[in-house]
Amino acid sequence: MLTSLTIHNYALIEELHVDFTEGLTMITGETGAGKSILLGALGLVLGNRADLNSLKDISKKCVIEAVFRIDNYNLSSFFQEENIDFELETIIRREILPGGKSRAFINDTPVNLTVLSALNSFLIDVHSQNQTLAITQKDFQFEILDALANHKPKVESYKRGLVLFKNLQKEYSELLTQQNKANEQHDYNSFLFNELAIANLKETEQEELEELLERLNHIEVIKQNLGDAIQLSENEEIGIDLSLKKFKINIQRISSYARDYEDIYNRFESIFIEYQDILSEIENAFEKLDVDPLEIENLNQRLQLIYSLQKKHHLNSISDLLVLQDELAEKIKIVENASEVIKEKELEIKNVEVQLNQLALEIHQKRLIVIPDLTSQLEFILKQLGMPNAQFQIVLNLIETFSSNGKDEIEWLFSANKGSNLGELRKVASGGEMSRIMLAIKSVLSNYSKLPTIIFDEIDTGISGEVANKMAEIMQQMASNMQVITITHLPQIAAKGVHHFKVFKMDEMDKTKTQIRKLSKEERIEELAEMLGGKLISASAIEHAKELLN
Repeated sequence: MLTSLTIHNYALIEELHVDFTEGLTMITGETGAGKSILLGALGLVLGNRADLNSLKDISKKCVIEAVFRIDNYNLSSFFQEENIDFELETIIRREILPGGKSRAFINDTPVNLTVLSALNSFLIDVHSQNQTLAITQKDFQFEILDALANHKPKVESYKRGLVLFKNLQKEYSELLTQQNKANEQHDYNSFLFNELAIANLKETEQEELEELLERLNHIEVIKQNLGDAIQLSENEEIGIDLSLKKFKINIQRISSYARDYEDIYNRFESIFIEYQDILSEIENAFEKLDVDPLEIENLNQRLQLIYSLQKKHHLNSISDLLVLQDELAEKIKIVENASEVIKEKELEIKNVEVQLNQLALEIHQKRLIVIPDLTSQLEFILKQLGMPNAQFQIVLNLIETFSSNGKDEIEWLFSANKGSNLGELRKVASGGEMSRIMLAIKSVLSNYSKLPTIIFDEIDTGISGEVANKMAEIMQQMASNMQVITITHLPQIAAKGVHHFKVFKMDEMDKTKTQIRKLSKEERIEELAEMLGGKLISASAIEHAKELLN
């Protein structure tokens, strides 16, 4: 329930505060007094887009604050999901800064407009004159049936399933596209893979081959230098081997005389052993040196194969080629296994489709059940509203395709006059008839909806007399289930309210301001008399106003 609305620096409102209570509340005022400004301000806290032009003083920020009592509406889970403090008295605040930026808060927690709108859909229903056209919209017509059928969880389950179904279809389509593209590349990829597989590349092969080929290409130089080294070692007159042996004998002779000499001898002995080992390796290497032209040719061919593969694929190493080989193998595997993946996706889509069909059929059947009751209730209420011959026919047919509202096609047919053929509601109903139909619908929904507050903005346009009385009575009935606030220009309706507020303009210095105040019983009589007879209030108008209030 809306308990208060505070507005600061908005349009013609400098500062305004109004408290609301339960029951039926009426708001009246002359044309242009600012009733629409109140709704505009309320619309901002409900999540409407902000406009810098709305500021009365563009040098100051605009603040609009609405307080709602939300006990008994099971909204704690919503607050928990959005990480907002849950308070039984919830405060929604909207600020528009001088620069044009706007901010929104729920219980002092900053929120975006999506969250704000989501919460307010549970709190309040503002019915403006433009909303009357919603009756002709298919989504709204389905919402009415679903509210009466009381199967919201089933409808939400269907809608989630439909989203899943469409996503699966999209994934399936993408799989087919990928499959077609992959098929086009499959033969070429297979050729490239086989070429690499036949090459049988090894990780360090290139470096080893290049090193071996470098050795074989310089075999003569290597052979010459190894031979010279062996000759220097074995020369009978100045050979290294002979000199080292003599050196060893000289040191050995004195090694027993002092520890220092013994250490020198031992160190040299190690060097001499290392020298002999090196010489042995040189001799073995020299003996193994043999140039095989065929081997050099094979090595060159192998390296050229590696180089050509690297050049072909714009890669720099065997490691990169092996990675490419794995990637090609995966692409080939995907193509060869794609049919299985596609079959699995087809089966998944089929299973979801079966469940969707079942849900759509259950939704359709429950809608069919409530249609007779809905049409009879609407016709009964419209008879009270001066349309004794009103007839409704709601046609609901199953179709083959899934839509956001199931597999139903809906059409609301209407006739206001006896003997007239039923026609599409949007084509045959006048503006005044639309207003009464909308009120009848809201009245029916009030018995099923959990909305705590509904606001009617001049829903009485185009009616008068006894019809206006009946419309007010219907609003009174609705007010027994929820808070109802009505902006009206008819005294017959205004008199039925438990509470009555007047919106008016006042001039202060060179400024015009919009204000609102709650009327006392005497002030209500004057307001109703003015609505009946104009500014010059007559005694008869006063008496009439008293009769309306009584």
